[in-house]
Amino acid sequence: MPFSGDIHERVANGPAVPPGLPLVMLLTGFTDAGNAVSGLIDHLRETADPQPVAVFDNDVLLDYRARRPIVSFDQDHLTDFRPPRLELLVATDALGQPFLLLAGYEPDFAWNAFARTVLDLAAEFEISGMTWVHSIAMPVPHTRPIGTTVSGNRRDLSVVHSVWRPRTQVPATAGHLLEYRFVEQGERAAGFVLLVPHYLAETENPEAVITAADKIMAATGLVLMLDAVQDRRTDYLAKVDEQVLGNDELQQMLHTLERRYDAYMAGRDPEDGSYDEGGFNERDLPSADELAAELERYLASRRSGDDDKSGRSGS
Repeated sequence: MPFSGDIHERVANGPAVPPGLPLVMLLTGFTDAGNAVSGLIDHLRETADPQPVAVFDNDVLLDYRARRPIVSFDQDHLTDFRPPRLELLVATDALGQPFLLLAGYEPDFAWNAFARTVLDLAAEFEISGMTWVHSIAMPVPHTRPIGTTVSGNRRDLSVVHSVWRPRTQVPATAGHLLEYRFVEQGERAAGFVLLVPHYLAETENPEAVITAADKIMAATGLVLMLDAVQDRRTDYLAKVDEQVLGNDELQQMLHTLERRYDAYMAGRDPEDGSYDEGGFNERDLPSADELAAELERYLASRRSGDDDKSGRSGS
């Protein structure tokens, strides 16, 4: 079947799409602090029974050299070639409620054509609204809830869920373009930006995945199954806390971030004074890259140790 408009292909014998479903959009690419988006995509593929409705054409939208596909090599021959996927799917939540899920990589090319195609599909299926999530690294502590900035035209959501409301210019993503076009057309649209602790931004953070899911549920009324992620979060946070308690620099950094966070949330100036009660100077903090690298090494070593233990116990 030829690709419609050289952008996407409708799946033959795909699932029926009832009108009026919410559209959830999860695109990886420019920024994905804590693997919030990619982690939620993986989780929904495992728990929400997604069935493809339309598949987007990698040869048109993807820069293979920037995001190379994975090939499997077995001793002397290749066994598998796995290119990234960008799909529109029908998925089902824990209560059996269907929803549309646009999931996969952020297109590298043809943004305008991609946006027109998504808008056409949304109009065809008479969606009830569009919700999307992405995440950025911020100097906030992991001991406080992950905050969000809300954009779009859902004031009911921005009033309740938007803890940071900057006036700024940022590099755009395809998600921003789609939100902008949906709002232009008068469709209900909400975008959540998760503010993930910068020193955990390069780790697989279950807390970020859960927060992303929580915001989608708040916007759509869906009920997503999160038990497996909740279990991973408990173990992940225990390991992070153990590492922080064993490192004076990390403890000082965390204390400073907590003080600044609490001041901001209370409406005080977080920049009022660069010393905490113990006389610690924030300028003496290690960089975010150094902290992230140290935590990543620690968490990786713990994962390796856990694997070794599980292997011994099963032998």
